[in-house]
Amino acid sequence: MVDKKIGIDDLIEIVAQGGKVKTGIDVYDKSGILLLERDVLVDKIKILEIIKANGIESLPLSAGGDSGIWDANGKLIGGSGTGTEDNSGKNREKPKPLSGIKSGEIEKKLYKIKELKKIALEKYNASKNKIKKVLGDIKETGGEFDYDDVEEQVSNLVEFLTVTDNSFSYLTKEILSYDDYLYNHSVNVCAIGTAIINKFNSSFSLLINDHLNAGIKNQPDLFKDQKNSKKNSYKCFMKDELLDIATGFFLHDLGKVLVPDKVLNKAGRLTDEEFEIVKKHSYEFGPEIMEKNKIKNSMINNIVKNHHAGLYEKEERCYPNNTLPDDIPTYVKICKFADIYDAMTSKRCYKEAFNQISVVTDIFRKYAGKDILLQHILYAFVKSIGIYPPGSIIFLRNGQMAYVLESNGPIVIPFTDSDGNRLTSKSDPVDINSPDIDELLKPDGRRSVKTPMEVYGLLPSYLKGPVEKTVDQ
Repeated sequence: MVDKKIGIDDLIEIVAQGGKVKTGIDVYDKSGILLLERDVLVDKIKILEIIKANGIESLPLSAGGDSGIWDANGKLIGGSGTGTEDNSGKNREKPKPLSGIKSGEIEKKLYKIKELKKIALEKYNASKNKIKKVLGDIKETGGEFDYDDVEEQVSNLVEFLTVTDNSFSYLTKEILSYDDYLYNHSVNVCAIGTAIINKFNSSFSLLINDHLNAGIKNQPDLFKDQKNSKKNSYKCFMKDELLDIATGFFLHDLGKVLVPDKVLNKAGRLTDEEFEIVKKHSYEFGPEIMEKNKIKNSMINNIVKNHHAGLYEKEERCYPNNTLPDDIPTYVKICKFADIYDAMTSKRCYKEAFNQISVVTDIFRKYAGKDILLQHILYAFVKSIGIYPPGSIIFLRNGQMAYVLESNGPIVIPFTDSDGNRLTSKSDPVDINSPDIDELLKPDGRRSVKTPMEVYGLLPSYLKGPVEKTVDQ
């Protein structure tokens, strides 16, 4: 339900003066591309300017209690929220239990999550060992590795990622406990990129097919037998192509093995000369290794060479700089998003991991409004990432921690109180995106999603699985 709309120019003026706004409702452009998510608290004018550039002159505000416009002092001046935008309060009512989910169903969901995490861990470690061997072989032989062995491993990984809903999240959310960044990064980019390319392939293909089917109605009699039946005759990428693309994701950074370790793992800021060496991993070292192994696949070579190329004109710190954004294939652009996301959400020797939710928002804001195809890639990226994956731990705005049972919602099981103490009794599942849920019982976007291992001591016994160990522990 929407009670009113606010002019975009008025909102830009309010935010420019230090105010904030949250619509409480998703905002789309005329093509159905998501421009602003309902729960995003807008405190910078850039996203509003992007929305305005898409021809939107006013924004809707939800009347369901989850929207608001605040001035620079945090005072509510519009919308249906209450109080200020400060979400630090703790003395709020408990979430209402979710009706329709029985205890037995909860146990089944928890068991399924635990089993998937076991399988995912096996797949992850097998893939990690494979890229470790690849890079080791390249160093030892001066550039050669067993490509067929890599393709077989990627095929096994892709099969798991394709048949299991949101499965890549079970792989990637453990990265904070690992030290071997390059190996994990290769697996994570393959997993994240595969999820995005699959989502893009289905959504974009559906869009094209809808367009083709709509056109049939206005065509001459030669299409008369097709006018009353929907035809899905177009698919952006075929199965074999998707495997080639996933293999490219897996190998995208193999050129880094030729970058000196003291440069690659430097704790401080790189000098200009050092950065020039690092840049060569994509457009020089990577292609050299591909050529030495006689790998002629154009998709894999494109990914290795161009995964740092600019996606719009004058994008900074991109390379090689002799490639136009329009000449970068869709699957390479997807690799870049997966690469950026994983790099920013990973802990490195020179930085802490960034908040996953903030990273998704930052990527969306940076690349939104550049071109139509990029919007479809962004849509697939946001929909695929699964900010709240099943089996992960999130913070609510009142300070409670909750276990994610389903990412659609998300539906969660709170297991601590607002002070972080473990609850003494078992909680019912809660849909924290329900319209009647208190604002402070929604996910806290300022705090990172956790893995169960990071808060293992606080988990009640019914949420604990077996202690997971990597091959390196």
